[in-house]
Amino acid sequence: MSTGHVMLGLLVERPKHGYELKREHDRRLPGARPLAYGQVYATLQRLQRDGFAEVAETVQEGGPERTVYAITEEGLAELTRWLDGVEAPAPHLSSALLSRVVVASVANGAADGYLSRQRAAHLARMRELTAERSAGSPAQALAADYALQHLDADLRWIETAMLRLADLKEEPHA
Repeated sequence: MSTGHVMLGLLVERPKHGYELKREHDRRLPGARPLAYGQVYATLQRLQRDGFAEVAETVQEGGPERTVYAITEEGLAELTRWLDGVEAPAPHLSSALLSRVVVASVANGAADGYLSRQRAAHLARMRELTAERSAGSPAQALAADYALQHLDADLRWIETAMLRLADLKEEPHA
């Protein structure tokens, strides 16, 4: 995900200051890592440098002075280009779950116990997400659905891994 592109998308509605962009990001992308304020302002500086955002005004509403940013025509074109693209599937497997199972199998001679504990943790998290999905906003429900389907895929893989552990143990050592 490109934080800059997300911020441009949030600026399409209307000009906003950094604090507001951070709040909207965290609210509209529940489950995502919250943005740090430093990241917001560094991203705004890059967007401004690249001509994708500009200072619309500076306001003071009973608190500190706030710089309000607006998307430019170049920014709108960049956002459209980004939205028209597709996210490439990951070319390499990079999973802590896979790494732990392989290492547990090699180092301990068995990963059954780890897989059982991981399965229980996945099921507990799925119950939490299901409760959040029904009690939250549409954005929270969308994020929960995404996470639930990934956890479901992991659970199916865990079941497959449990069946294949015997084969993994018999692999010749390199």
